[in-house]
Amino acid sequence: MKINSKAAPVSFRNVTKVYGKDVVAVDDINLEIEAGKLVTLLGPSGCGKTTTLRMIAGLEMATKGAIFIGDRDVTLLPATDRDVSMVFQSYALFPHMSVMENVSYGLGFSGFDKSETRDRARQGLELVGLKGYGGRLPSELSGGQQQRVAVARALVLEPQVLLFDEPLSNLDAKLRRQVREDIREIQQNLGLTVVYVTHDQEEALAVSDEIVVMRNAGIAQIGSPRDLYDAPADRFVADFIGEANIIPCEITSVDGDKATIDIAGFHHSLPARGLPVGAAQLAVRPTRLVLGATEGLPMEVKKATYVGSRMEYTLTAPFATLFAVSEDVDTPLDVGATVTVGLARIGPVLLAAG
Repeated sequence: MKINSKAAPVSFRNVTKVYGKDVVAVDDINLEIEAGKLVTLLGPSGCGKTTTLRMIAGLEMATKGAIFIGDRDVTLLPATDRDVSMVFQSYALFPHMSVMENVSYGLGFSGFDKSETRDRARQGLELVGLKGYGGRLPSELSGGQQQRVAVARALVLEPQVLLFDEPLSNLDAKLRRQVREDIREIQQNLGLTVVYVTHDQEEALAVSDEIVVMRNAGIAQIGSPRDLYDAPADRFVADFIGEANIIPCEITSVDGDKATIDIAGFHHSLPARGLPVGAAQLAVRPTRLVLGATEGLPMEVKKATYVGSRMEYTLTAPFATLFAVSEDVDTPLDVGATVTVGLARIGPVLLAAG
């Protein structure tokens, strides 16, 4: 993927944001965002992700620490001097202006003449698949089209960093998939540095080069979507990035980087991840439970739900209640039946107890 010549890295160095006397929204975070990458800030409400985004934009000022865009310290600079553009959750389009006027609006403050402003706005609309829509009002567009106008308005300014604040939350599920694919394609084609905020785990996994999982004003883990999904650092990340069954277990032995665990008499070997003999937890994705295995744990089928492309099961045993999925929709398991539940060879992950 090419990197846009204007795309810049973003660096947070021991950044803290405190509201009032003692409300810590962001607590001493360090973060490096590479130029030309799409990095998502992901976490539950109140974790600090939107405050972090707004500090990049200059809409909030850091209480402590330093923020760099490229090699420039922007910590104390106002939003107008930072060369960033932001796409808001609400789209923030002017209802009385045409689509072309909305896209052109920011260019009018950037010193471009009318001809260049018009050309840039037209190119921006073409980039987001809205060629020929310039004369319409926002009210004449669908939600997905309005969001594309907001993206075009940000793109035409050719910012060093493009910011997205929950951009898909007002769209229905089908449109969310479509628009997130559009955003990802534009980012990759143009080589933009993008920082993207969402609380939707699937959205983050779909669009990101890297995900920053935030919790309680700090960073819980940083990694690629696959790293976070397959190797979460702790229970919070395992549970927040997709669904995970958390099963108490006992590490009975460790040999090099391999551990043997015991779950209610069932033994399984997997990477030890530096954990010692003793109590631990096993994180298992619903797709990594093997139903009808030759070896495993006997469990009762408590619920069976058909959702079209797969079956979803709730399984119970004295040691845990598990959620499993199966693509076998033609011969579903009966509620009340006992099934042997095994573990996939790759996928289950050991976590520290507690």
